Amino acid sequence: MTETSGQDTEPTTEERTEPTARERWAAVRRQGARRLSHAPAGDSLRARLADLAEAGAGVYDLDEPADIYGNRIVAGLEERVAALLGTEDAAFFPSGTMAQQVALRCWAARTGNPAVALHPLAHPEVHERDALSQVSGLRPVHVGSGIDQPTAAEIRDLAEPVGALMLELPLRDAGFVLPTWEELTALVEAARERDAVVHFDGARLWECAEHFGRPLAEIAGLADSVYVSFYKSLDGLGGAALAGPRTLVEEARTWRHRYGGQIFQQFPTALSALIGLERELPRLPEYVRHARVVAAALREGFAEAGLPWARVHPEVPHTHEFQLWLPYEPEVVAEAALRQAEETSVALFPGHWSGDAGPGMARTEVSVRAPGLEWTAEEVRAAVRDFVRRLPGQD
Repeated sequence: MTETSGQDTEPTTEERTEPTARERWAAVRRQGARRLSHAPAGDSLRARLADLAEAGAGVYDLDEPADIYGNRIVAGLEERVAALLGTEDAAFFPSGTMAQQVALRCWAARTGNPAVALHPLAHPEVHERDALSQVSGLRPVHVGSGIDQPTAAEIRDLAEPVGALMLELPLRDAGFVLPTWEELTALVEAARERDAVVHFDGARLWECAEHFGRPLAEIAGLADSVYVSFYKSLDGLGGAALAGPRTLVEEARTWRHRYGGQIFQQFPTALSALIGLERELPRLPEYVRHARVVAAALREGFAEAGLPWARVHPEVPHTHEFQLWLPYEPEVVAEAALRQAEETSVALFPGHWSGDAGPGMARTEVSVRAPGLEWTAEEVRAAVRDFVRRLPGQD
């Protein structure tokens, strides 16, 4: 610290000798470290823009005029989504939070009941600052608990009527978990018995087809409406779509305008979504299958390294994403992962480590995409053994 006029000031860049973890990871990326889990969202602006221009020419005529308030390329994307999901219509939204609030408030007006049944770990309850109640006048009613999807029995046993059941497929904060197809159809039937509409939070619905063994249209067809994201599975720049009956979607467009979602031009996001549908959507089943290979190799690698306790959840991943839990404080495993990347150019766990799994526990998410396909099971096991040697008491 330097002193000026008797007051302490923050250290300058020159005075700060130790780089932050963010700066160290940035250096690892620049050096081209091999990563097991990587999403393009972390790439540079230059790389993202170059990919948009290069890949975009293969999915849309770039000499066509840009969109204005949702026409042209945006309207074309909406038609593509409706066709993929087998719905009458679809509306583009700048965010999934907005799309889902609009869908549920539209259903509440139609059913006359603002109560929405959803899992306590569902996205609106964990990540949206009570938006359903504070912005849309809806009343969340929790159904289910822990790290499992709700059951049909829990729907039938709700102590009060609800206007809608919202199911997040997969349930991200529980470990990207999905019900079986039989469980899902039973959940929908239980909601219908209670005269409730069914809305799917399908932010990652694109990656569910392999688990269910059903085409997307058949999965979406179980619900009255479904929201899908363009960046969580498809690597788009952002954006979402709400799909369902034409009358509902038309009403949703009105509310989209009221919520401030009628954006003047959205062609970069729409173009990136079309690229994702063309490039990533066909590869998702392969990602899911290889995620199961990677998950098994992680378990085996930790066992071979003699780590007392490590858990992959779900043990057999339902999608191409899953959780890893280790018996250390988050900052300890985060530092070990970073040192491994710096010293070996192998970034096994480049993601964030959370401490909300419990005292002395760290949790991260593993996402197997195109770079992960290049890893064999033995390479994963070897990288795990090297990682464990960097943990306290394991060298």
